[in-house]
Amino acid sequence: MSAIHNTDEYGVVNYKTRYLALMGILVVYIIIALGAGLLLYFESANAQANVHTYGQAFWVMIMSSSTIGFGDFYPTTLGGYVVVTFMFYIGVGMMGYIGALIASKIMGFSDTNIKNRELRHQNAKILQELVELRKDINK
Repeated sequence: MSAIHNTDEYGVVNYKTRYLALMGILVVYIIIALGAGLLLYFESANAQANVHTYGQAFWVMIMSSSTIGFGDFYPTTLGGYVVVTFMFYIGVGMMGYIGALIASKIMGFSDTNIKNRELRHQNAKILQELVELRKDINK
């Protein structure tokens, strides 16, 4: 048994929620870190920019990924607008994904892995019955 996943009797790998949430958060922060560097690159070319440090650019990216957008720092260049816009769309999806994982774990929504295993058992029984029916027909 692995610390990050379980493998059921059909060989299907089911990743643990903690692992999926951790990977989701890691991906978001990698994208934020890379986007902050790109945002700072675009904004440093504009004399009227209010984003002057990597920390400020990182803050802008966090705020745009969470859709809060405090407005204390914001892009002023076309490149900056594009970077923040992409971060907004990526952040909405990733934050929604992480939120859904947490809600599923806390509220105990149905586990599709269990349903899938039940369906596999039913399918195996049906296939076995078909094999037996074919034997009876061919007699």
